[in-house]
Amino acid sequence: MGFNIVEKILKEHLVVGEIKKGNEIGIRIDQTLTQDSTGTMAYLQFEALDVDKVKTKKSVAYIDHNMLQTGPENADDHKYIQTVAKKHGIYFSKPGNGICHQVHLERFGVPGQTLLGSDSHTPTGGGIGMLAIGAGGLDVAVAMGGGEYYIKYPQIVKVNLIGKLQPWVTAKDIILELLRCLSVKGGVNKVFEYVGEGVKTLSVPERATITNMGAELGATTSIFPSDEVTREFLKAQDREENFVELKADEDAQYDEAVEINLSELEPLIACPHSPDNVVKVSELKGVKVDQVTIGSCTNSSYVDMMKVSNILDGKTVNENVSLVIGPGSKQVLNMIAENGALSKMIAAGARIIESGCGPCIGMGQSPANNAVSLRTINRNFEGRCGTVSAGVYLVSPETAAISALTGYITDPREFIEAIEVEMPKKFLINDNLVVKPAENSEEIEVVRGPNIKPFPLAESLKDIVEGKILIKVEDNITTDHIMPSNAKLLPFRSNIPHLSNYCLAPCNPEFSKRAKKNNGGFILAGENYGQGSSREHAALVPLYLGVKAVFAKSFARIHMANLVNNGIIPLVFEDCNDYNDIDEFDEIVINDAISSVENGKIVIENKTKGKIYSMKLEVSQRQKNMIIKGGLINSIKNK
Repeated sequence: MGFNIVEKILKEHLVVGEIKKGNEIGIRIDQTLTQDSTGTMAYLQFEALDVDKVKTKKSVAYIDHNMLQTGPENADDHKYIQTVAKKHGIYFSKPGNGICHQVHLERFGVPGQTLLGSDSHTPTGGGIGMLAIGAGGLDVAVAMGGGEYYIKYPQIVKVNLIGKLQPWVTAKDIILELLRCLSVKGGVNKVFEYVGEGVKTLSVPERATITNMGAELGATTSIFPSDEVTREFLKAQDREENFVELKADEDAQYDEAVEINLSELEPLIACPHSPDNVVKVSELKGVKVDQVTIGSCTNSSYVDMMKVSNILDGKTVNENVSLVIGPGSKQVLNMIAENGALSKMIAAGARIIESGCGPCIGMGQSPANNAVSLRTINRNFEGRCGTVSAGVYLVSPETAAISALTGYITDPREFIEAIEVEMPKKFLINDNLVVKPAENSEEIEVVRGPNIKPFPLAESLKDIVEGKILIKVEDNITTDHIMPSNAKLLPFRSNIPHLSNYCLAPCNPEFSKRAKKNNGGFILAGENYGQGSSREHAALVPLYLGVKAVFAKSFARIHMANLVNNGIIPLVFEDCNDYNDIDEFDEIVINDAISSVENGKIVIENKTKGKIYSMKLEVSQRQKNMIIKGGLINSIKNK
């Protein structure tokens, strides 16, 4: 029996454990990436490990999230990241060089290697044949220090692409179709491997659009083969020596299979407030549009920008629409500036913003109240754009650009003949915004601004854990709910005490006060708790506030791992109906907590209601030991 691509990479990188479905395995990490929203905490944690130099083949620190400098906080954090990177063997991508996933794909990604990133959209690297996984900052810090990364051996899903995309139908529509079919929970503990005749019709940036938004499925990651298309991309990036062919064996086995006929797809759109709320663009014809943003790590490649420029060429953006365009990298921006495409965008009335995450994370360009905002980004969670009352729709760059001209949601097939843009034979290569690590690290002083505060550490588990239910929340609570990310709060990513005032504020503004008044307690949640961003702050801030455990119907993968890493117990109901029986401020106690954690079966007592509920601790033995010791750092130090 042959192997698929995922199995081949996992076998080659296996360090701990046995290749068996459902087993926890530890794999060697070749590359890491961080960004500045999660990076400050990741490097503080890396320093706590007392490792002089990173042990990876390449680690890169990017500045792409906290770009607005309305005070000294962001610039201070950037200086900290730059100096700590230079000291410890990490490459530093300066502000303006571009979005981490776009730049990593262009300049650093290597087929067949493993990539761990402190950003949930790290699977973008799968577009080039990497096994690229998003994780919390502490996991990335450990990987930089030479430690293995642990995952549950995943279910591997074959996505068979047949046919060829019709004019005006795009890679964005492929992943939206998959989300429509499988939902935001459909990929938990799964890896999606793309195969079939349709694969060779897709460029590397198109493949990366699909693997990028695979994160919205809740997937561990997604991956494409590394083939002649990959070789040509790397050759155009002057990196052909990095090419490695990767393909599944003819008799490879998979756990599940999905088939998408590209020839039958049409332009799709994800409606508020979830990436899986997908319908045909034609069904929303005539809906008035107030704002359009084009860019983000999903759709900001050179070809994306060229198509948008060609659509806008000689035309004018509708008077009632604000059009914002952000090329994904310095390379892309430089190339469209040189060939005149940027000028066409500007002439049409587009506002050009710097190469960064920007609108996607609510870092500027928040729409008006009750506005309709068409965006080429990957997430449309309520309030993520910075305006709670706005409705964000996810579309392709083509649909976005044409709708910006008409002022209404418009099916691009009604426009003109399809615009064809070829991949360049050679990209513009200029890495002068990438700072290399120092040869002599002893000469480098790490600079810490006054906004950088120590991160909290959990205590070892006590045998009796008790407290009140501080909040009861519904299904699909995102990390944006748990720890909001916007232009006002992002500058304080290295200041947990300040951030604690805003924890779960979108669900209940009083949560922080409740937690402090009651010396911590518990969170009660529905299904898929913690979906979305990998931000570890969604675990660190509750830890700071004294949250001891989260009771949920189910958890998103990365957030559950982050809770365990920080000593917070993630418990799943044996009977989900018990969720309905528990109310806010009910007093809960876990007796014999240490032995219960060891056994993985925990009974919680509701002292207020006089009832008991059976809970599951669905983690590995290694993670149980971490919880008992008070998290990953304490476990490492105890060793």
